[in-house]
Amino acid sequence: MPHTSEVMLHVNGTPRRLTLDNRTTVLDALREHLDLTGPKKGCDHGQCGACTVLVDGRRANSCLLLAVAQSGARITTVEGLSGAANAPAGGTDEPRRPHPLQQAFLDHDGFQCGYCTPGQICSAVGVIAEAAGGHPSHVTAADGPPPGEPVPLTPDEIRERMSGNICRCAAYPNILAAVQDVAGTTRRTSTTISTGTPGSKTWTGGTSKADVTS
Repeated sequence: MPHTSEVMLHVNGTPRRLTLDNRTTVLDALREHLDLTGPKKGCDHGQCGACTVLVDGRRANSCLLLAVAQSGARITTVEGLSGAANAPAGGTDEPRRPHPLQQAFLDHDGFQCGYCTPGQICSAVGVIAEAAGGHPSHVTAADGPPPGEPVPLTPDEIRERMSGNICRCAAYPNILAAVQDVAGTTRRTSTTISTGTPGSKTWTGGTSKADVTS
């Protein structure tokens, strides 16, 4: 029985065909085979969130996903967030603008050592998309928005939804401020927040409808 398989992963908008050991996780495929070192290996048990990426537009712990089971999936890492949706109008020779959440983490100093930051940012992108899609969390009030309606991203909602992403430097207040900033900007100015994908728990650290593009 062969111990390897050919896998097609669409990573940050680029199709990548790999021959991988069947035991290879998405995290190891990204880091060891594609040199995308944004996703970090923290606990390797799906408990810290440092490896968070977006898979078909939804956040996931890449250390828990077998690459062979994700063949055909569209995967976005932190390196791919500042993609075409945020590119300047002047052409490809100009540097790409950071994703709004990347900029917000810089503006609010939402990190110290930075090890967890890529996972925090990818998770936050997923949080905004989930809330905009009307997905409730554990703290969403029973008398909250009707099913399918956007869930307001209050501080408690953000804390709960980000609870799977651990920051050992305890930058939680600034991470919260960064997510609130982008969520608030989305509501006030209809800023487009891209998940980078076409089509689309210990966190001590509002928004209305977000325009989340696929």
